[in-house]
Amino acid sequence: MKTKPVLVIGGTGYVGGRLIPRLLEAGYRVRAMVRNLEKLKCRPWSGHSLLEAVEGDVLDLESFKNASQGCRAAVYLVHSMVSASSGKFPQADRTGASNMVVAAAAAGLDRIVYLGGLGSKDDPALSEHLKSRHEVAQILQSGPVPVTFLRAAMILGSGSASFEMLRYLVERLPVMLTPPWVRTLVQPIAIRNVLHYLQGCLEQEATKGETFDIGGPDVLTYEDLIQIYAEVCGLPKRVIIPISFLTPHMSAFWIHMMTPIPSSIALPLAEGLQNEVVCGDTRIHHIIPQRLLTCRETIELAVKRVEQHTIETCWTDAGEMRPPEWTYCGDADYSGGTILECGSRIQLRATPEEIWEPISKIGGPSGWYFANPLWSLRGWVDRLVGGTGMNRGRRDPAELHTGDALDFYRVLDARAPHHLVLLSEMKTPGESILEFKITPVGEETTELEQLSRFVPRGLAGLVYWYGLFLFHEWLFGGMVFSIAKKTGKPIVKGPERFTPRIHRPCGINPRDH
Repeated sequence: MKTKPVLVIGGTGYVGGRLIPRLLEAGYRVRAMVRNLEKLKCRPWSGHSLLEAVEGDVLDLESFKNASQGCRAAVYLVHSMVSASSGKFPQADRTGASNMVVAAAAAGLDRIVYLGGLGSKDDPALSEHLKSRHEVAQILQSGPVPVTFLRAAMILGSGSASFEMLRYLVERLPVMLTPPWVRTLVQPIAIRNVLHYLQGCLEQEATKGETFDIGGPDVLTYEDLIQIYAEVCGLPKRVIIPISFLTPHMSAFWIHMMTPIPSSIALPLAEGLQNEVVCGDTRIHHIIPQRLLTCRETIELAVKRVEQHTIETCWTDAGEMRPPEWTYCGDADYSGGTILECGSRIQLRATPEEIWEPISKIGGPSGWYFANPLWSLRGWVDRLVGGTGMNRGRRDPAELHTGDALDFYRVLDARAPHHLVLLSEMKTPGESILEFKITPVGEETTELEQLSRFVPRGLAGLVYWYGLFLFHEWLFGGMVFSIAKKTGKPIVKGPERFTPRIHRPCGINPRDH
């Protein structure tokens, strides 16, 4: 049964990133289809002998077909978790599901296991997001390969979007004005129980081609969850005041401002909480038996994971990580626009490892080493205009991996102890990266370079760059000096500016100027 690989689509997401190591530990051969191999390589299990990684996109049928060839089964964990207001995610979900049907049939897969959502598809008040989940199931079930459809409500676990939303709302707000959905019934399930069901559906013939509701032992309201979290963390009971006129869009904006969850994800979460999602089919309890964790047990475990900094995967892991073309355009001139730069460097009597230590801890609880109140202010401004802000923090306080979220940056490249590249996910009129290079320049001397690069979008981008240029020079120069002081090692030279005040073509070494 385990001689052919299981194809996992969405292997770097929240659920997939936990399912794959579980399957590998159980002796399964796993083929993980991901959009970015570098992101997968940073997982601690990426070098497992039973793992095969392939690059592909569910929207690209040919790559889907290639990934499916030779596999026994597939676990489909892809959802376009973006705001329904964009109008884009239903079509993306349809295309991905249709491609899965074609690829599965061409490869002769034995089964497809799909994790979707609870709720009745005939409910006129069903949220757009849950409607799309049900539509994906219908498309998958229309093909010749049997589909096991697991319908889950809220998934709770350290790092899940639902848990992070709950955590920040409870910890920050002793009094909450909430929409009426705070008293809608829901049946949450722990992530470890979800993983057990997913694995079991690959093993039990009785699950093939069936639809099952999966949930924990508790049926309660979101208000109940709020109070349980407060009790677990030793906080006073929260005051909940439901307000009838609060819409999902208003709720999403409030969640966006008070938690790390952006409005694009908060909106489908808020809309989904309007619908009662309670299991009506309990057959799977007998087919795949396990002890289901209560909500209190699940929250206690999740809180402990957060406190111990041992979060295996996080909701921020999901999503596309595609570097802008200009960040890797080589020596040729970049034809897509002007690249503007601001950089500082400093030399220390230190090893690269000693300089890398504070850089690897940048952001999150460590802050940005210089002018932290201004970084926080910039985060709040970004949040107000719909950006990610700085609420996301970082998953681990000491380690960085490619693909990690880091405040309002995304880690594009992390190669200890020499190179760190951060892609800005702030709302700005252009694209920007922040890069750190650590280079030995002698037997006992190492140079730290920090370079900010920006491609403006139109006149607004140019005004933004030149209007803040002197401020950025001061800010980044101060940051380089503060990082150097943090090492406790003697400064040999600098800090000094090393880039011109005018743009240069991509790929030219700044030392040549």
